[in-house]
Amino acid sequence: MTGHNHGAPQVLDIPGAAPELTNTDLAPTAPAGRTWGTFDIFSMWMSDVHSVGGYTFAASLFFLGLTGWEVLLSMVVGITAVYFLINLIGRPSLKYGIPYPVVARMSFGVMGANLAAIIRGVVGIVWYGVQTYFASKAVQVLVLTFAPGAEALTHNSIVGLSTLGWFSFLFMWFFQLVIFLNGMETIRKFIDFCGPAVYVVMFALAIWILSQSGLSSLSLQLGKPAEGSSLLHMANAAMLIVAYFAALLLNFGDFARFAKDERSMKLGNLLGLPLNFLVFAIITVIVTAGTLKVFGEAIMDPVHIVERIGNPWVVALGSITFIVATMGINIVANFVSPAYDIANLKPDKISFRLGGLITSILSVVVCPWLFVSSPQAITIFVSLFGAVLGPMFGIIIADYYLVKRQTVALEDLYSIAPERSLYFQSGWHLRALLALAISGVVSIGLALCGAYGLIFNVGDWGWLIGALLGGGVYYALAARTAQDAVLAATR
Repeated sequence: MTGHNHGAPQVLDIPGAAPELTNTDLAPTAPAGRTWGTFDIFSMWMSDVHSVGGYTFAASLFFLGLTGWEVLLSMVVGITAVYFLINLIGRPSLKYGIPYPVVARMSFGVMGANLAAIIRGVVGIVWYGVQTYFASKAVQVLVLTFAPGAEALTHNSIVGLSTLGWFSFLFMWFFQLVIFLNGMETIRKFIDFCGPAVYVVMFALAIWILSQSGLSSLSLQLGKPAEGSSLLHMANAAMLIVAYFAALLLNFGDFARFAKDERSMKLGNLLGLPLNFLVFAIITVIVTAGTLKVFGEAIMDPVHIVERIGNPWVVALGSITFIVATMGINIVANFVSPAYDIANLKPDKISFRLGGLITSILSVVVCPWLFVSSPQAITIFVSLFGAVLGPMFGIIIADYYLVKRQTVALEDLYSIAPERSLYFQSGWHLRALLALAISGVVSIGLALCGAYGLIFNVGDWGWLIGALLGGGVYYALAARTAQDAVLAATR
C-alpha cells in the first residue's frame, strides 16, 4: 500500500480490499484518527468564508438593491439551508470515516465514482490556480511597498505574467504546497490559525474605519433600491449563498471523516456557517459602508482598503493576513478534494500527497491569470461545472437516504468482486450515470441559454434545479433496487 505520509490518519483495515480501490488515505478513518473537534470544524469554515473572495461576495449582497434587514434575512435563509445540506452530505463520511470519492462509490459504483471525482477535481484544480493567483497579487503589493525598485520587474510579460508576477505566484504556490505535503494534521493546525487571524484584522479594520467616519456611516443599504418584487430578489440572494458553497456541498466529507462525533460536526457547522457567516458579513458591510465616507467610494476589495490607508506596516499586516486567508480557503475548498479525487483514480500508485502534488502542478498549467482575464471563460466554466455539481449532490443524497436508507456494507466500497452490492455493471452504476446525464444536460442547457440571453436567466437557481432533478431522476430509476441494496448491506 502507498500513502504513508507524515501525520497520516490511523485507518481501519478492510479484509480483502482491492489494491486498485484503497490506500492508507482512502481507507476508513479509525476512531484513533478522528481528531477534529468542534473548534477545528468551526475554523475550517472560518478559513472558507474569511477570504478576499468571501469578503467581496458578502459585500456584493448589499448591492442587490435590498434594504439591510432584507439582505440579512436572505442571508439567514441561505446560510441555514447550507447548514442543513452540509450536515446531510457529511453524515455518511462521518459514519464510515470515508472521503468524498469513496462516498461516491455508493451511488456511481466502485469504478463509476472516478467520473464523479474527476468532475469535482477539475473544479478544484482551476479554482486552486485562480485563488493562488489572487493571493500572489497581495504578495506583489507587499514586495512593492518595501522594495519600490522591484517595480522595474513588472513591465515585461512571460506567458501573461511579469517577472515579479511569476515570482509572487510561485512563492504562493510553493508555500501552500509545503503546508499540504505535511498531511491533514498540519492542515488542521494551519486552518485553526487562519480563520481567527483574519477576524482580528477585520475587527481592527472596522474599528479604524468607524474612528475615521464616525457612527453616522453605519448603513446596511449600499445599493440603489431594486425594481420589482423584493421577495424575488431576496430568494435570489439566498440561492446565491447556496451556490457559493456548491463545491464544499459535495466534498465536505473529506473533513467530516476526521470529526470526533456527530455533535462536534454539527456544532462546528453551526458556529462556522450561520453564526460566523452573518458576523463576517456584518463586519464586511460596516467596513464597505465606511469606505464610502472615508475614501469617497465603496471599496469591496479589502486589499485595496489596506493599500489606501498608506501606512507601510498596515499594508504589510493587511497583505499578510489576506495571503494567509486565501491560503486557508484554497487548501480547504480547492486542494484537499482534488488530492483525494486524483488518488482515487489509481490508489495503489497515487497517495493523497502525490495527488496534491499533481493538483498543484496542473493549477499552474491552466494559467489561471489568463483565465481570470476573460470574464466569458469564467462564466462558461462556472455554468458548466457548477451545473453538474448540483445533480451529483442530489444523486448522492437521494441514494444514501432514500434508496440505501443510510446502510451500506463497508467492505463493498473497496471490493471489485462482481457479487458485491456496489459492483453494479462492471463497477459502473448505469442508472446513476443516466440520472447524471439527464439532469446535467438540463442544468447546463439552462445555465448556458440563460448566460447567452436565449431564455430567462435562472442564474444561481441552476444548482437547486440540478440537485432536485438529479435526485428525483435517480430515485425514480433506482428505487426498485433499494430493497436489494439494503439486504446486501445487512448480510
